[in-house]
Amino acid sequence: MEPILIYDTTLRDGTQGENVTFTADEKLKIAMRLDDIGIHYIEGGWPGSNPRDIRFFDLAKREQFKTARITAFGSTRKPGIEAADDPNLTAIIQSDTPTAAIFGKSWPLHVQAIMDNTLEENLAMIADSVAFLKSRDREVIYDAEHFFDGFKDSPDYALDTLVAAFDAGADFLVLCDTNGGTLPHEVEGISRSVLERLNTRVGDGRPVKLGIHTHNDCGMAAANALSAINCGAVMVHGTINGYGERCGNADLTTIIPVLSAKMNRPCIPGEKLSGLKSLSRYVSETANIVPLNARPFVGHSAFAHKGGIHVSAIMKESRAYEHMNPETVGNQRRVLMSDLAGKSNVEYKAREMGVDLGANGFDSKTIVAAIKQMEDEGYQFDVADGSFQIMLEKFTEQFKPLFDLESFRVTIEKDKDLPCSAHATIKISVGDNHEITAAEGLGPVSALDNALRKALGNFYPDLDSMQLVDFKVRVVDGRDGTEAKVRVFIESRDQDQIWSTIGVSEDIIEASWHALADSFQFKLAKEARQAGKLPKPGSAVARNLKLGWSMSCIA
Repeated sequence: MEPILIYDTTLRDGTQGENVTFTADEKLKIAMRLDDIGIHYIEGGWPGSNPRDIRFFDLAKREQFKTARITAFGSTRKPGIEAADDPNLTAIIQSDTPTAAIFGKSWPLHVQAIMDNTLEENLAMIADSVAFLKSRDREVIYDAEHFFDGFKDSPDYALDTLVAAFDAGADFLVLCDTNGGTLPHEVEGISRSVLERLNTRVGDGRPVKLGIHTHNDCGMAAANALSAINCGAVMVHGTINGYGERCGNADLTTIIPVLSAKMNRPCIPGEKLSGLKSLSRYVSETANIVPLNARPFVGHSAFAHKGGIHVSAIMKESRAYEHMNPETVGNQRRVLMSDLAGKSNVEYKAREMGVDLGANGFDSKTIVAAIKQMEDEGYQFDVADGSFQIMLEKFTEQFKPLFDLESFRVTIEKDKDLPCSAHATIKISVGDNHEITAAEGLGPVSALDNALRKALGNFYPDLDSMQLVDFKVRVVDGRDGTEAKVRVFIESRDQDQIWSTIGVSEDIIEASWHALADSFQFKLAKEARQAGKLPKPGSAVARNLKLGWSMSCIA
């Protein structure tokens, strides 16, 4: 079966999305990642529009791309001038890419009402521009902008624009749903009609190769793209994570696995599919945009299970609640803990974390009941794996704290015209040693964090690798106003892991302390185990740790 060519426009169309920007160097790094995963075409930008894109193409000339053809984008020539005199087309040639993509108008509304042009001149602009680029030995991809809207209004003229591009030598004709308002059944019907009618009008022996470029304004971009492929399109345009103007473009992190794993249509090499989640995260981090957890295939929640019945089923047969193996796209199965959890959830998570639930005579039913009670009081363990592991170890008397809090004091001072200042004094014990330190911070939690790091630094010198990356406060129930319980989440990371912890209290500082302390306990325990200084959870040594934790001290 003919492979589907993947055309990535993250670096051009994707940057039209709100808050999506890349430097030229960042664009090059993303391009190298796209090439590594097997993308066929990478649209680098519009060299006639800005210096950043010109710099990108200059940088790209110095690199060797294994798979991808770097593509320069632009428009057809301006009305009333020769193609050779058009600065946009000249910039495309100067970018020195093997492939050029140009867009032209397919909708009489745009030609006449927006451009104040004639239908005849528009056809000449398309033909002249394609012929000029072909005369300079470029592969040419013609983007028929607003094609589906144009076809609905004037099918004969929309088809004339494609014929003009094809007769001038265009290698691919891409049907664009620029406004994102077309539905899958319409895309299917129009695509079939276009192929049938084109094949009766062109006859130089060259095959007609259609592409599809869709936007997500109706939430149909991926479905529309796949509909066109079902009708004979051999190239699909899209962006990583669906970034793009308004509601975005077709998301290649959805389209690629659907083509490969669901439709049996080859696109990128099969062995590269497992790099899809990593690529998605890399692009989102470079764009400084929080990844969408619910994104299909590559999202953090794409293979997450919460209901006890679901978890019980996947422990027996994963196909019961998973449409594919998460590892195929580089993702992983996650089991969440909550008041919806059952015995199976706890057992699965304990096994995943290496905690022996049977240690010291505890059973999972008792733990499930305690979790449900804690969730009712405001805890939320499905997003706090770090605290959940510590809690399991406490329940089963396998937890060995690396430090203990004896006391802390936080003061905040506000002068009339000056910003707030915070100061924290903390007293901890590590074994038989006691440490009292003080530190300032930009706020009370910052001051606590700095004081705790300072105190622990005398015993554990490697804490610099640990960073707080997210801090969130939520009111559990707002009916009590300022006396309401709050839930604090802290997300931390080091060089090889991200973990989340939680604290709940009527006092925001105390809730923050619980989350912060758990985060440090998790980090220190991990390092101690790696160094062989602390037994792994569930080991014979860990089971013999009798630390006297009671049910009340866990909360």
